[in-house]
Amino acid sequence: MSEHILFLTGKLAEKSLHKVLAAMQPTEFTYEVHQVGISVAGLLTADLIKRRLAGTRGANRILVPGRTRGNMEALSAHYGVPVVRGPEELKDIPQFFGRHGIEPDLSRYDVRIFAEIVDAPQLSIEKILDRAAYYKRSGADVIDIGCLPETPFPHLEEAVDALCQAGYQVSVDSVEPADLLRGGRAGAHYLLSLKQETLWIADEVEAIPVLIPAEPGDMASLTSAIETLHAKGKPCIADAILDPIHFGFTESIVRYHDLRRRFPDIEIMMGVGNLTELTDADTGGINALLMGIISELHITHVLATEVSPHARRAVREADAARRMMYAAREASSLPRDFSTALLALHERKPFPYTTEEIAEFAQGVKDPSFRVQTSAAGIHVYNRDGMQVASDPFDLFAGLRLEQDGSHAFYMGVEIARAQIAWQLGKRYSQDQELRWGSAVDWVEDDGREYCQPGSTMQQGNDKTREDEVE
Repeated sequence: MSEHILFLTGKLAEKSLHKVLAAMQPTEFTYEVHQVGISVAGLLTADLIKRRLAGTRGANRILVPGRTRGNMEALSAHYGVPVVRGPEELKDIPQFFGRHGIEPDLSRYDVRIFAEIVDAPQLSIEKILDRAAYYKRSGADVIDIGCLPETPFPHLEEAVDALCQAGYQVSVDSVEPADLLRGGRAGAHYLLSLKQETLWIADEVEAIPVLIPAEPGDMASLTSAIETLHAKGKPCIADAILDPIHFGFTESIVRYHDLRRRFPDIEIMMGVGNLTELTDADTGGINALLMGIISELHITHVLATEVSPHARRAVREADAARRMMYAAREASSLPRDFSTALLALHERKPFPYTTEEIAEFAQGVKDPSFRVQTSAAGIHVYNRDGMQVASDPFDLFAGLRLEQDGSHAFYMGVEIARAQIAWQLGKRYSQDQELRWGSAVDWVEDDGREYCQPGSTMQQGNDKTREDEVE
């Protein structure tokens, strides 16, 4: 028996919602659209839904607009069926349900992320633990303690022990055999990186070694090291070393391909920092491309860093990329319509509504509060008195007549500035919402709204001046 979904909406969006659902022609579920008696669906709250919706109307699930505020778990308990937030724009409903009529599952992945604390010798134990906690929040599975050449690290053992006691998987990364031996004896789970001549360390400790070529590009030595440990029945991870662009990048990709072909079942690691750190380009796209290669070659471990200021969200981006690529590979699909986390600067569909559709919305507005939307034509500002369209905010100022209302003028200035940025970049703009920058920005969720962190307080919008719309 197929699922029956009740879609809640407001007066202005009801007609468009019917069109979107009819165009979908869903076979996995049946549906009913219920207009709850407010003008703007985005002003719905859990309490208002309880007052306006007497029952489930036979639904197995209730889908509310994405900006609905309140506790959805409490609402689910009240009605006895799941109540979930849908997308913020109703035209995103087809993507919300995915290619196969269900929401994309981004909980799965098969790539482990090693996040390196590159300056660990110079940090206190407290700061090492703080950095580890940040990396874990960003998606890291293993905390890599980076040792620095010719830099004393007297508290290496203490750092390994503190991280292990805190429940982290730990690796130690050094070019000095003594550091690796110390880290392994202290309880590290992995050692980066052993060469053919330092394989003896693997006999001294239980840590799983990550093997690299004796010299750059020397795959024969890497192959020999792999075979030596396999003959002893010892586990290992092999890293062919990813080189920077113009310093062997393409050839290094070929090396990974050859390594996988020669050893179909071996664990492989790729350190992506030589591209994310050493290329002046946004790291989200670099992570997406590299994770696509990693997914195709079934590489199982990634070493990521956040040293350069422009790479400061690289671990989080790697986490988003591995989940998206896994879902796409499992679905035998292109990596599209699974996640927007890596679309920081642009959107696939930046303007969900046409000029004509926005004009239709404007005709239904009966109050003085301004709405702001964008289309390919520019920024649309409208209320009951009419609509203006412009690409330059200064062209809109005279028609707003806000000279006597400083707080409202400030609010409109913020919203139109956001709309202009979104229009120029080709990003999605939603009134009363901060622009979304994907994995490039920290976000927290509170009562159904997302807030940019750190150092940002989301504009709560024009809610007080729009209370007349709710009832």
